[in-house]
Amino acid sequence: MGMTSESAFPFASTKLATSPRFCNSISRRIFSDVVGDITIFVDGQSFLLHKFPLVSRSGKIRKMIVESKDPELSKLELFNVPGGAAAFELAAKFCYGTNFEITTSNVAHLRCIAEYLEMTEDYQEENLIVRTETYLNEIVVQSLEKSLEVLCACEGLQPIVEELGILNRCVDAIAINASKEQLVSGLARLECDAGSGKLKMDCQDWWVEDLSVLSIDLYQRVIAAMRRTGVRSDSITTSIMHYAQTSLKGIERRQAWDSSAFVGDKQRVIIETLVGLLATEKIASVPLSFLFGMLRMAIEVDAGLGCRLELERRIGFQLEMASLDDLLIPSLQTSDSVFDVDTVHRILVNFLQRIEDEDSEESSHCGYESEGLKSPNHSSVLKVGRLMDGYLAEIAPDPSLKLQKFMAIVELLPDYARVIDDGLYRAIDIYLKAHPSLTESECKKLCKLIDCQKLSQEASNHAAQNDRLPVQMVIRVLYFEQLRLKSALSGNSGDGFSQRMISSSGVPSAAVSPRDNYASLRRENRELKLEISRMRVRLSELEKEQAFMKQGMRDGRSGEHGRAFFASLSRGIGRIAMFGPATGKQHRSTRKLQASDGKSRRRHRQSVS
Repeated sequence: MGMTSESAFPFASTKLATSPRFCNSISRRIFSDVVGDITIFVDGQSFLLHKFPLVSRSGKIRKMIVESKDPELSKLELFNVPGGAAAFELAAKFCYGTNFEITTSNVAHLRCIAEYLEMTEDYQEENLIVRTETYLNEIVVQSLEKSLEVLCACEGLQPIVEELGILNRCVDAIAINASKEQLVSGLARLECDAGSGKLKMDCQDWWVEDLSVLSIDLYQRVIAAMRRTGVRSDSITTSIMHYAQTSLKGIERRQAWDSSAFVGDKQRVIIETLVGLLATEKIASVPLSFLFGMLRMAIEVDAGLGCRLELERRIGFQLEMASLDDLLIPSLQTSDSVFDVDTVHRILVNFLQRIEDEDSEESSHCGYESEGLKSPNHSSVLKVGRLMDGYLAEIAPDPSLKLQKFMAIVELLPDYARVIDDGLYRAIDIYLKAHPSLTESECKKLCKLIDCQKLSQEASNHAAQNDRLPVQMVIRVLYFEQLRLKSALSGNSGDGFSQRMISSSGVPSAAVSPRDNYASLRRENRELKLEISRMRVRLSELEKEQAFMKQGMRDGRSGEHGRAFFASLSRGIGRIAMFGPATGKQHRSTRKLQASDGKSRRRHRQSVS
């Protein structure tokens, strides 16, 4: 007894019936004069049926009755039924010849239960296996939308749905139909309105949003199949981004003190899988804001190290386009700094590695050796230099930020990444203010990272009066002020550094490629070596006099030796004045050094206490 022809492949979408009494109504209606002779139990539900219609189509039930060797067998229990009682009820309806619809929502269940019950052509023609296979081949795989619906309905049918090849057929059908729609869309874009030149039709990839309903394992298989069939990379990237935005909503911040299993295990798998899919996409095709968002979520759910390193690598290749807010990634370690400095450090390493690789490749093509100077990507390095100075200023007020991490960011950037060091000086000054417990040696080590030659006139004036800076740096600042003043007054064109870096207003000039300036830098370095060596001798004399004053303070004669130290400072300033006529600036410099002396006394009192 088969199904009527008008209900073979209806298109209406219906859900599986769930009432087990429906089969009893079948038996009462068709076999009104015959009492049900077998009760079948499926997942705790019982079905009072008749043996004849079942054994005429189901090889499994026929074998079970025969193997029992009990002609009066009245009870039968089925285990591990794919689709459960609901799917078995539909199969029983088919055995009784009752009309029902095969739809995208039940065809996978019907195909699996038909396989389980062995409803093959050996027992009756046009059995359930053939009927469901025909529907899959003629209706489902011809449509991307229907294939997607069937694929979603396969949840809970493993492993039989995999063994029957339903998953592979639906996945391949989605990829093939997406490729066809892409081709049609591409042809439509070529049909332009001759009058306005605008596109007459712009077919969007509607399936980008629809794929978000798939589980992550099925979605991964669909994307892999789309790559094989030649679907556009930008469409795949858009789909991955939409899937992430849809499936990763509501990720809760992981608490560092929570030792229980984290509820974000599912999100962790999703993030790691999506990042793996992105690994084969072109770096420039993925927006930087999305990568930073994925990195933050990967940190939140404690994703694998490989996942985070891949995101950091991709971000590093586009770091010059990042904003300051992108880099302010919160740290999840309560004992660490507020911001995740280690992650930013690794991103910066990836960026510099990219610059080095690209520059080495270009140098090998043109046969030019730059001796470590990077000019092909100089503008990118300058952008990152300004970005990192702003980042350092943002993280500097954090009292938990260790000096080593702060200095590691500063030291990582090459010298040519900064035209002027005003931003770096500001960040270091903020750090010194927020960390008053630093020792004098640590202050010296940190301040040595500032190139006093690259400070603007305004920054130099501020530094000369900054009592948080070591005396040695203040003296270096004053020394270069003297050089700058000497160049400005004498108009000496031979001072290559002053002419290159300082304009008439005291503001550094625009950035010049390091390759273009390399030869002039070497000449200037040779000219300055002699002056620097002389300055070192004078600095050592001032350090000895400062030590002499400290010793006097320990002996209780601070007043007398304090006056001696001020006298020695005056003599030192007098020596510096030999570099140029600057009597007014000399008087101002003396007051700046007196402020530095006050800082030394303050640090001495802290060390005594």
